[in-house]
Amino acid sequence: MASTTTRLDVSRREPGGSRAARRLRRSGRVPGVLYGGADESIGFDVDARELRVALASSGAVLDLSVDGETATPVVLKEAQRDPVRGQTIHVDLLRVRLDEAIHATVPLELTGVEDAPGVKEGGVLEQIMRELNVEALPTAIPESISYAVGEMQIGDTIGLAAVAMPEGVTLLDEVEEVVIATLSPPRLQIEEEEEVEAETELVGEGEEAAEAPEAADQPPAEGSGEE
Repeated sequence: MASTTTRLDVSRREPGGSRAARRLRRSGRVPGVLYGGADESIGFDVDARELRVALASSGAVLDLSVDGETATPVVLKEAQRDPVRGQTIHVDLLRVRLDEAIHATVPLELTGVEDAPGVKEGGVLEQIMRELNVEALPTAIPESISYAVGEMQIGDTIGLAAVAMPEGVTLLDEVEEVVIATLSPPRLQIEEEEEVEAETELVGEGEEAAEAPEAADQPPAEGSGEE
C-alpha cells in the first residue's frame, strides 16, 4: 500500500499544436496537463526520464511542482503511449486532497501461476480481468492487487468475489458472476477430443449411408400388391 510520495518538477508551457508537441518529444520532454480542484488547468512539459522514474516509483501520489512553486499532490489520470515504441507521449495529472477518497484503476495480478497443479499438468490459465476499479484515499491506493492461484486445478474458475481488498480500499466493480481467471484442459487434449467427435460423426454418417441402399434393395413384402 502506498504511504510515500514522489516529487516531480515540471515547467509551465503555453498551449500549442501538434507540431510544438512533436518538438518537445524530440527534445526529450513530454507534454501534459494538470487539472482538478479549484485552480485552473495548467499545461506543462516534463523531462521524459524523470517522468518515467516518478511513475515507476512506489506510491500513487506525486508531489508536483510547477516552475519551482510549492508542490501539490496529484495522481496520474491518464497516460498516452506511442503504439509502436511504448513511450509516454502525453500525461494528464489530477490534483487531489490527501484526506478525500478518489476513484482509481489498479492492475490485478495473479501470483503462483507456475505452481498451480493444473498448470503443471499442461492446463491453460487465462486471466480474464486485469484491472479493478477501486476507491480509497490517494495515499492508500495500491500499485496493484494480487490474488494467489497456486492451488488451481484444471476446470477451476475464480470469481471476483474471492479477491480481498487491502485495508482502506473499496472495490467499485460488480462482483456477482464476474470471473477473473479460468484453468482449462491442455489445448492438445481439447483438439484430440474434437477430432474424435468429428470422426465419430463421420463414421455414423457413413453407416447410415451404407444402410440406405440395402433397405432399397429388399424385395417387397408378400401381400404388398407389387409384382
